[in-house]
Amino acid sequence: MLVLTRKKGQSIIVGDGIEISVVDVNGDSVRIGVRAPREVSIYRREIYEAIREENILAARTASELANQFKKAAPSSEDEEKKD
Repeated sequence: MLVLTRKKGQSIIVGDGIEISVVDVNGDSVRIGVRAPREVSIYRREIYEAIREENILAARTASELANQFKKAAPSSEDEEKKD
């Protein structure tokens, strides 16, 4: 991990289009600003983790539903027996 020291009003550049600026410092709270292209998603870590967990849960649920449909759907052998 790269650790940098910045003062209020100073910035760092990440890659070709992301600028992170120190907007304000108040005690042990630091306000930062992020300027990035629209296609770059920016989240606080706790929000990112919540989204990730929801996506995992949704994928698991979708997979379980697909398996239930497969079990409930008649097989091709069942269709052949009807004929």
